[in-house]
Amino acid sequence: MDTISRTTIIDSLPDFEGGTAVLLDKAVRKSSFDLVYKVRKASGVKKAGHAGTLDPMATGLVIVCTGRMTKEIFRFQGMDKTYTGIITLGRTTPSYDAETEFNSLNNFDNVNENEIFRTRDLFIGKMMQVPPMYSAIKRNGQALYKFARKGVEFERQPREVTLSRFEITKVELPDIHFEIDCSKGTYIRVIANDFGRELGCGAYFKALRRTRIGDFKVEDAFLIDEFREIINKYSAVCSDELTEEVITV
Repeated sequence: MDTISRTTIIDSLPDFEGGTAVLLDKAVRKSSFDLVYKVRKASGVKKAGHAGTLDPMATGLVIVCTGRMTKEIFRFQGMDKTYTGIITLGRTTPSYDAETEFNSLNNFDNVNENEIFRTRDLFIGKMMQVPPMYSAIKRNGQALYKFARKGVEFERQPREVTLSRFEITKVELPDIHFEIDCSKGTYIRVIANDFGRELGCGAYFKALRRTRIGDFKVEDAFLIDEFREIINKYSAVCSDELTEEVITV
């Protein structure tokens, strides 16, 4: 597997058509598809795709596969993932995150740390989770979030997901800082919403960051501009070498 990350020694232009897996650190308010587009444009590769989307308001690790590696995307998609973030109590939004406006404000004065940790325990292990309307799941060929933005809602079938670890790392009410290890297909936004419902005060996630996919870690990932700078550098070197070779011949 040809993985391109900060730990990779890049001394020539990678074989993007032959297949690579590029580790990228997505910025907030950017889409995963935006990363795919920029990788394709920088590399000149015909086929590219991400191995698991991140919500626009989330940051962190996205793996973009190119060329022949796109046939192996399912391998990355099935890997467990780690997220860190902040659940904020007392407020809810239609999207369960900060992408949409608050639609309820609730008192959380009766919530204490014991209740928080007791509620946390309810989410560890296997559970059935209903995907949010604000998601990329398709219905009639269109992503659900496009319907949600028009105020249209459909019934969604619950899916089995697993939280193998759910650590509360800090409590600064109304904020609860956490770190979660979970299976493929888990919506952390739904965890935040359901967490607030269990406490009786509502909640949404204020911040979310994906730090791991399988054995791949976000600290080894490039920002998209760093990746493009490296590729542009070696593209220019290759072009100069080709020009020199033609002149020599």
